[in-house]
Amino acid sequence: MSMIELDGKVAVVTGGSSGIGLATVELLLEAGAAVAMCGRDATRLRAAEATLRDRFVGCRLYAATCDVLQPKQVNAFAADVARELGPVDMLVNNAGQGRVSTFATTEDAAWLEELQLKFFSVIHPTRAFLPQLEQSKAGAIVCVNSLLATQPEPHMVATSAARAGVHNLVRSLATEFAPKGVRVNGILIGLVESGQWRRRFDARPEEDRHLDWTAWTARLAKQKHIQLGRLGLPQEAARAILFLASPLSSYTTGSHIDISGGLSRHA
Repeated sequence: MSMIELDGKVAVVTGGSSGIGLATVELLLEAGAAVAMCGRDATRLRAAEATLRDRFVGCRLYAATCDVLQPKQVNAFAADVARELGPVDMLVNNAGQGRVSTFATTEDAAWLEELQLKFFSVIHPTRAFLPQLEQSKAGAIVCVNSLLATQPEPHMVATSAARAGVHNLVRSLATEFAPKGVRVNGILIGLVESGQWRRRFDARPEEDRHLDWTAWTARLAKQKHIQLGRLGLPQEAARAILFLASPLSSYTTGSHIDISGGLSRHA
């Protein structure tokens, strides 16, 4: 049973076909919301859609391929969502993966690519759906961000800088949109189980082959000084997103929830 009833509400999740995005779609459907999700990979999107329709029989779900870096595609997606499901109440901006590189190894093109991805994956959907969110009595935007925004890592210099910018952007949008009745918040994730970590596990060296997933990730958590001793689950991040997107957090805007298992070194 869901912690909140969202019958009659409409939510949008970008990057909704896997990981935290898919886990968020599941929780929103469980709560009774109508959900639109998009992704760039049509095959993965359709597989996720089929699984969701089997699990949530009769759900109001709309899935469309869309590249959030292409404003024309995002605007078309926003119009389609309004037509298929009605005006949107909740928007979850779920940005992509990080780039591993130092200052010395990051060329100008890589900087531009990373900054464009992190900023415009938020800017384009927010711009496209804001008129619908303003019509809602409980409009909310949630941006999925990383702990790198406040705790940068030198081996992820471009991603850390871009994440910090999005952290600041959330605060700015919250201030600007408050008079419109639209709340804006974010989450800061640490190390969360993902396909990327599974691939690293599968490619682990021969001397680590005796370790199963649980032991390997526990060792990783110890190396990274994660106080809870494990990686996070997509569902754990999704619960925080659900809280911030729903009326459960009706008096919260311009804030971030830390979902890092104690990895954060700052209060």
